Amino acid sequence: MSAFPPLRHLLLRPRLPLSLQPFAPLLRPSTAVPIRRRRLRLLSSSSSSTATQDSADEVAEPPPLATGKETSVVDVNPPRGTRDFPPEDMRLRNWLFQNFREVSRLLSFEEVDFPVLESEALFIRKAGEEITQQLYNFEDKGGRRVVLRPEITPSLARLVIKQGKSVSLPLKWFTIGQCWRYERMTRGRRREHYQWNMDIIGVSKVRAEAELIHAIVLLFERLGVTSLDVGIRVSSRKVLQAVLQMYSIPEHLFMEVCVIVDKLGKLSREEVEKELMQAGVLLEAVKGIVEVLSLKSLSKLEEVLGSDSEAVADLKRLFSLAEHYGYSEWITFDASVVRGLAYYTGIVFEAFDRAGKLRAICGGGRYDRLLSTFGSDDIPACGFGFGDAVIVEFLKEKGLVPDIARQVEDIVFPLDVELEGPASKVVSSLRRKGRSVDLIEDKRLKWVFKHAERINASRLVLVGNSEWQRGMVRVKNLSTREEYEIKIDELC
Repeated sequence: MSAFPPLRHLLLRPRLPLSLQPFAPLLRPSTAVPIRRRRLRLLSSSSSSTATQDSADEVAEPPPLATGKETSVVDVNPPRGTRDFPPEDMRLRNWLFQNFREVSRLLSFEEVDFPVLESEALFIRKAGEEITQQLYNFEDKGGRRVVLRPEITPSLARLVIKQGKSVSLPLKWFTIGQCWRYERMTRGRRREHYQWNMDIIGVSKVRAEAELIHAIVLLFERLGVTSLDVGIRVSSRKVLQAVLQMYSIPEHLFMEVCVIVDKLGKLSREEVEKELMQAGVLLEAVKGIVEVLSLKSLSKLEEVLGSDSEAVADLKRLFSLAEHYGYSEWITFDASVVRGLAYYTGIVFEAFDRAGKLRAICGGGRYDRLLSTFGSDDIPACGFGFGDAVIVEFLKEKGLVPDIARQVEDIVFPLDVELEGPASKVVSSLRRKGRSVDLIEDKRLKWVFKHAERINASRLVLVGNSEWQRGMVRVKNLSTREEYEIKIDELC
């Protein structure tokens, strides 16, 4: 420990005054324009409700420019249904994305990415899906019809087709991308959101679905969520297919029926039945479809479809694998799960809040025939999408959002104005050694200590005249309160 005055004495150490004269106001007093003060209300990027977004928020009114021309008031809120990410929200987002990436790594998936702007044709399907009515689509300056992607799976299918035989199956890919849907907003549902997708291409066995559900469970466990909080409903599109065959319903109605029955739980049973009849399904068949899709027992389903049913065999295999993976308490059979997207062909699943306060947290399933809709040969595939908005709302509901404070390792502070150059050398050296460093100037030492506390800094490095002349700097460890001098080239 070096013998020098403790840092508390430095709080009283005189500093060279900083002249503000060169930065005097450019406007003469007679031409200065007073700012009319109005209340500025900034909405949180994650907690504002739909009703709040609808309200006419007041904004700060900037002063007119000195040119004398009138200027319009800028709305400081982002477009409805979108979000800003100030630092505290960005830290939360990064923390969530890091968990997405870590789970993907644990399952040996590789990361890919695609453009947010895609061809409109990639997302236009003749199945009556809501998603086709929710597109942010337009014509670009070259006359091409384009869209801000509403989901990621078609982009993935396009890349698989593009890669062709240059890649070896199976593919295990994941991405974290932004999606856009012009839809009615509710809690956890926005017009833009980020989505974690995991997809397995080239595996026809139920093992692929079991792996994907394992990834979802691992993610929940990492976030502190238990099977008492969240469950995963599982079914198969083949269940509905078998029921339609039982009632001799034409195959061309299958996709439309899927979209309608996906509304069970969102609409009343009577409303769903009415839509089915409007689609051309006879009343007897409507009653039979709704009855089967109300089943919550796999054994009951087997009684209806028979033990030789493909749907039953697939589901039994999945539940058997769940026992081996150790997540059987997370999953339940629910025949009403069909998912609203037209391309699903087999097992489908979605995670739900057991308290029933939020929409589905994530969902996915098998889509073995998607590639042929784009003119390519089909490859067995399955995947899921996991949005950021719903899970953040859920974590807040459960008190599971971590306190992610800003963290900086070092603060470097020159004690005199003429030491700004030496301080810059210290900062540069530390950053090249991999440390995060904040350089503070033109502040009092008392402010610097408070700032260090705000940003959770580990050390305070003081550059003073006497120490610098001896090739030293003064360091204070902010957690232990230990103070010492150290040679500049030994500081790391």
